[in-house]
Amino acid sequence: MAKRGYHHGNLRQALIEAALELIEVKGPMGFTLSEAAKQAGVTPAAVYRHFEGREDLIAEGARQGYEIFADVMQFAYDTGQPSALAAFEATGRAYLAFARKYPGHYIAMFESGISVNRSPELAAIATRARGVLEQAATDLSQHIPPEKRPPAAMFSAHIWAMSHGVVELFARNSPGTQSPFPPEDLLESGIGVYLRGLGLIRPDE
Repeated sequence: MAKRGYHHGNLRQALIEAALELIEVKGPMGFTLSEAAKQAGVTPAAVYRHFEGREDLIAEGARQGYEIFADVMQFAYDTGQPSALAAFEATGRAYLAFARKYPGHYIAMFESGISVNRSPELAAIATRARGVLEQAATDLSQHIPPEKRPPAAMFSAHIWAMSHGVVELFARNSPGTQSPFPPEDLLESGIGVYLRGLGLIRPDE
């Protein structure tokens, strides 16, 4: 891992990026603030000008990750229109794409133990990201009578959990696990089986 170095730019952001690189290599609990400072090319004392401690630093990495994640999900939803099913499936694929492209952010968001309620800013952006999938779920269920319609928050949460499981088991090279199918195919087929079971899409869709 190459030393990033800090050259009179944005020290706060340099520390966040250094931490994200360390998280990717060592995990959220596998690095120290001193290592993050060294990676950024500053003294350990400089970290405390911007962050109270390691959890505070990781939480900011998670918040920035949710910002990117929400934008990625929104773009996927928008480009999947006008088909509600295509938009819904696109958000699932976007989850996999985000985990691959931004592993440090992904780990900070979902594997660090940092609560999304740690700060109002983090809670707000996490809610926005979940809201995109819930909107896609709402669109998909409009053809079902309200009294028979499953709660969009429920089945969007199930799809989120399925996406997360595919990422953890097959998309991030977990030791000892290898799928005979591409993660995208696993997720798409799983979504199809689940949605047909709920009656949200027809058998031939």
